[in-house]
Amino acid sequence: MTDPRFPVLTQTQINTLKEFGTIITFSEETPLFKVGDNDYSFYVVLDGKLCVMDPNNEDIIVTHGINEFTGDNSMLSNRSIPFDAVAAKGTTVLKIEPKVLKDVISKHSGISDILLGAFLHRQEIMLKEFSGGIKIIGSERSRETYDLRDFMEKNHIWHSFLNIDSSDEAKQLLQSFNLSDEDLPILVNMSGEIYKKPAIAELAKLTGVLIEFDDKVYDVLVVGAGPSGLAASVYAASEGLAVVTIDGNAPGGQAGKSSKIENYLGFPTGISGNDLANKAYIQAQKFGCNISIPRKAVKLEYNDGFFTLCASNDKNIRAKAVIAATGAEYQRLPLENTEKFEGNGIFYSATGMNASACKNEQVGVVGGGNSAGQAALFLADHAFQVHVIIRGDDLGEKMSDYLVQRIYTTSNIIVHTNSNIVQLNGSHYLQSVVLDTQGLAQTIGISNLFTFIGAKPCTEWLNGLVLMDDKGFIYTGNDVEQTALSECSVFKKRKPQTLEASIPGFFAVGDVRKGSVKRVASAVGEGSMAISQIHQYLAELKLFK
Repeated sequence: MTDPRFPVLTQTQINTLKEFGTIITFSEETPLFKVGDNDYSFYVVLDGKLCVMDPNNEDIIVTHGINEFTGDNSMLSNRSIPFDAVAAKGTTVLKIEPKVLKDVISKHSGISDILLGAFLHRQEIMLKEFSGGIKIIGSERSRETYDLRDFMEKNHIWHSFLNIDSSDEAKQLLQSFNLSDEDLPILVNMSGEIYKKPAIAELAKLTGVLIEFDDKVYDVLVVGAGPSGLAASVYAASEGLAVVTIDGNAPGGQAGKSSKIENYLGFPTGISGNDLANKAYIQAQKFGCNISIPRKAVKLEYNDGFFTLCASNDKNIRAKAVIAATGAEYQRLPLENTEKFEGNGIFYSATGMNASACKNEQVGVVGGGNSAGQAALFLADHAFQVHVIIRGDDLGEKMSDYLVQRIYTTSNIIVHTNSNIVQLNGSHYLQSVVLDTQGLAQTIGISNLFTFIGAKPCTEWLNGLVLMDDKGFIYTGNDVEQTALSECSVFKKRKPQTLEASIPGFFAVGDVRKGSVKRVASAVGEGSMAISQIHQYLAELKLFK
């Protein structure tokens, strides 16, 4: 059976690709790309062989033979390649530049299916089965270390973690580099360069996740890369609109924090929110969408026909239309020392990275929505005991029935109704919590607490530019009061479209929109619907010019 990571192209497919590249024969052994390169070419082997190697130990990972090809998902963005590649003496290759390859992928469906299928399989195997990549050295109980690991996990960046609290290798590396605990966390990139206490933006630039793009007026700016924002990005790019998408953290939004979504159409065995987001992220780039992370929206201005967004990392973005897909974020527990334990005992998502820390431990999940239910079931496979804590008396009030049924039939999950956490205990990291259940207090030795409560819309960046309710959710369509409509020529002709806010050309989708259904499927639907409405708005702009 053919390995799906290394398919063989047909002669017809190769003949098509030859129209876009250059044929080169190497008279001697020749390096083709090196670890850390951000701009590297795609190669098809026409004769001879090509070896992809692990730069850490020079082991050959794979040898590509005739009609096989190099590359991975990094080629669709500006991410750096994690391997070296060398062509053997006498090898003949077809070389295609990365920008040209993107054009090929968007226009030739059969070739696109082969390449993207292989790229996805290669990434999945590399992340799950290969040790290596960027090294992070730090304490498992350090918030700064956790933030770096969390960013890499959610952005599918190949890395390994060395826990200074238990790893002899980590301690030896510190000694060999003449570094101390004061320098932690430390990042060692795949070229061996060392970064002390790196910021997330520094890591993002290093790996190519944070990209630069042209200074022009885009057709569409999508703010937020959750399900609704990614759906909008895919549809906008696939329909030929010039689109740029930004997010302050990682693709996926709240859905990206779900360990397993089982009620999303087309995935009968379920899919993790992180995997769903990653596939959508790649899909949007396939059609030419520019996605830059982390770029957080800071302030939006409207100047009669186009918008200017001031974003973090010193970037202003101009666009004719804006889609707000910034969703909502879970609020902190209303306790004075909550911030102290964030990243070293309190978390806002449950991912594979958390699983090892929860092994044989008591963990808590606060919240009664689907994200909390999915987290509880995921953690139950690793923890000794999972305590689900809700304020109400009915777990099924906000949670899907299939999750409720599974929780109540999982032996190591305990549900605490009519309960609140009133105290967090621990010197440097969380060691226990005090739970109040209708006036009765009990201390539980919970060392990892996952909170999914009080989602608050992320609309601070709007500074009241569009009409919102008192909680910050954006009014759209018929919910926009006539008196709040922008005084512009478009709204003198018509009312706002269903997803359009009080300024023409500004659309809100997903959890950030007032009255939205808090489900992945509806968010995806709204994101795709917004693009058809944007087409109408852009046509109007031409008429009014």
